[in-house]
Amino acid sequence: MASRTPADAATDISKTSPETQAAAFRGQDQVWPVRAIRRGAVARPLPQHARSLADLTFEAAGARLSVGDYMDRRHTAGLLLLKHGEVALERYGMGAGSQSLWTSFATAIAITSTLVGAALHDGAIDSLDDDCDLYLPGLLGSAYEGVTIRNLLRMCSGVAWREENIGNGRSDIGRLGRAMASLRPGSILDLACTLPRVHTPGAVFNYSTVDSCVLGALVAAASGRPLADYCAETIWDPAGMEADGHWQLECEGGLELGGLGVSACLRDVGRFGQLVLEDGEAFSGRRVLPPGWRDLAGQPDSAATAFGCLMPGSPAGYGYHWWAVPPLPGGVNNGAFSANGAFGQRILVNPAEQVVVAIQSAWLQPHDSDADAETVALIRAAVRGLR
Repeated sequence: MASRTPADAATDISKTSPETQAAAFRGQDQVWPVRAIRRGAVARPLPQHARSLADLTFEAAGARLSVGDYMDRRHTAGLLLLKHGEVALERYGMGAGSQSLWTSFATAIAITSTLVGAALHDGAIDSLDDDCDLYLPGLLGSAYEGVTIRNLLRMCSGVAWREENIGNGRSDIGRLGRAMASLRPGSILDLACTLPRVHTPGAVFNYSTVDSCVLGALVAAASGRPLADYCAETIWDPAGMEADGHWQLECEGGLELGGLGVSACLRDVGRFGQLVLEDGEAFSGRRVLPPGWRDLAGQPDSAATAFGCLMPGSPAGYGYHWWAVPPLPGGVNNGAFSANGAFGQRILVNPAEQVVVAIQSAWLQPHDSDADAETVALIRAAVRGLR
């Protein structure tokens, strides 16, 4: 991809044309400062599962679709399904391949929350009920003062934030884009400190990318090292990643963006999901998360984040930066949880079925209910096919 300025990228990463979209999603290191997430010396093997899903078909919107149909219809760059850590399905499209690094959008927040678990396990964080300003004194005097780490993980900070883009740069997510484009050290936390409090912390769920950015800064401060380096130490190396990733920074040499900006190859996204599925018992033999973290982080633990309470019309629940899949009678995904990013990025972890799904896509719009329904139908059929 031709090099462009960060200011240009801030305005067009979500507005690219179908012709340039895939290249843009693969080439974020061309337009933003990044820090490498270094792989370790040994990659975790991903052997083939005894049962292949190459010929899987499924019903969606009144039609029977193949995996190829889905990938063409939904502009899928990579689709990986693991059962017991073995590859049941792996396919690429849109010019991507096994070595392509694809940007995460909001699936990065699941990595950020997992790093909170790692810092808790290491003792760098004493308790999830510590106030965030204990680790980030610069938040004193802001609406984040007195907000616990746990309520940041729940997206229940009580700090005002409007995620939806309402046009003309007037939304809070537009303000975040301008802060990113400024490449000014401290711009992200400075933005966070301007926001007012609108709810008692813990009382109301409100999805907020800046909450995740605050969490990322907190982990960096608590661990005493850049977030990408800490990620390499506690996730990338122990999980046996095969390739270096990279994490977008607010400025050259500066803070990683905890709410977005991790680029990784598809198999390493799957390995991350497998690390979470295995509750932090890493491929390397080292435990990197507190015992029970998977079930704590993957399911609602408060009235504000309970199933059906997040937003009107949604049956989902929310864990610690993971969307909890609503349970259904006889449902194949009961107990599952997922990280979802704009334009069709997904990491699904299904402990009961021992399944991990990683999807990298370039949907034509950030959110698409038809594409989402088709993705759910594919995943359900795949899980059933592996029973």
